[in-house]
Amino acid sequence: MDCEVKPHISLTLPETKAGSPRVLLHACCAPCSSAIVECLLDNGLRPTVFYSNSNITPREEYLKRLEECRRYAAECGIDLIEDSYDHEAWLSIAKGLEREPERGGRCLQCFRYRLERAARYAHENGFGVLATTLASSRWKSLEQVDAAGEYACSLFPDVVWWKMNWRKGGLQERRNYLIKEKQFYNQLWCGCEFSRREEEQILR
Repeated sequence: MDCEVKPHISLTLPETKAGSPRVLLHACCAPCSSAIVECLLDNGLRPTVFYSNSNITPREEYLKRLEECRRYAAECGIDLIEDSYDHEAWLSIAKGLEREPERGGRCLQCFRYRLERAARYAHENGFGVLATTLASSRWKSLEQVDAAGEYACSLFPDVVWWKMNWRKGGLQERRNYLIKEKQFYNQLWCGCEFSRREEEQILR
């Protein structure tokens, strides 16, 4: 069921080690970002969106999703940072895991790759808190996302991982509503060629 009325959720930032409350929000796409960004803003938190998604292929698909993130960030009046795109480097971490199913070992390595890059950017640019929109998708394993986030932030002690279930409190329903209201470009596969292959097999 869609949620036309914004849910009222009170957020509490995790305690930061370096004292910086600035939030870097790793974003996989605009649909998954929508309700999270809205909720953060309603709580007086102004995140910077970090688009780091070298898993997405072809590049045209990557750019479509990036443009939707840019559009929503501009509408919300928040900054968006685009990480470098290197699908070949991403493929190197997926090597040997090509046949893994969704929520398998390849997804965990993918999350670690992207969130490590986000944590490094946070460390280098004074952000004390890292979160991700990956945790909003019901197609993803919350346990894998949190494990990857904890790992990434362990490499940079001044960055704290914000462990948050962004599906609860009506945010999943609000996300579905915003996808339609904003007419976001939306896909049911995460972006890599392996997830697309699995999605195509399901639809056959």
